[in-house]
Amino acid sequence: MLLVACLGNPGSAYQRNRHNVGFMVGDRLRERMPDVPPWREKFSGVFTKGRLAGSNGKSDDVVLLKPMTYMNLSGHSVQKALAFFQLDKSALVVVHDELDLSFGAVRVKSGGGAAGHNGIRSIIEQLGSPDFVRVRIGIGRPTHGTVESYVLADFDPEQRIELPNVIDRAVEAVESIAADGLTAAMNKINPREGTPAKKARAARAG
Repeated sequence: MLLVACLGNPGSAYQRNRHNVGFMVGDRLRERMPDVPPWREKFSGVFTKGRLAGSNGKSDDVVLLKPMTYMNLSGHSVQKALAFFQLDKSALVVVHDELDLSFGAVRVKSGGGAAGHNGIRSIIEQLGSPDFVRVRIGIGRPTHGTVESYVLADFDPEQRIELPNVIDRAVEAVESIAADGLTAAMNKINPREGTPAKKARAARAG
């Protein structure tokens, strides 16, 4: 069984923010899980449980969690869920936005620091370890203004067109982790470079 923690901030004011792309992936994952119950309140968040299948037909039991603590306290919700389901941190997959990746990039990694992400920092603090799997969704860095205002702003109009494809790639990454394991998922997801739009532009330029 995996605990897939999808990070974001609760409330309609934050719903479409860059910082909430983890929540968007969580909602899409739930749509892809057959006969899954509705979101239920628990663990200072909302969760549901079901089976998640990869493209190879293999599946695994998965708990989806969206912490409702606000980003800075995400670790409290994650720790409660891990304890309830008696799962080790090795069974944790955290889905989150990543400033250090260009928009549209999706990468799978295990361990590492918080890289300035307050949700990841909170989880590391609560678990006492950085050794858990992350699905990182690139949002890029701001060219002006503060990082805080950037992550708490909505995606640009051009990005919103491509966003559904980005979310589907992150969903594919989680499904691959569940069905194939971490190493296979990293080999499948990480070599991809750029976004579909960038690839199309590069092809036209070439």
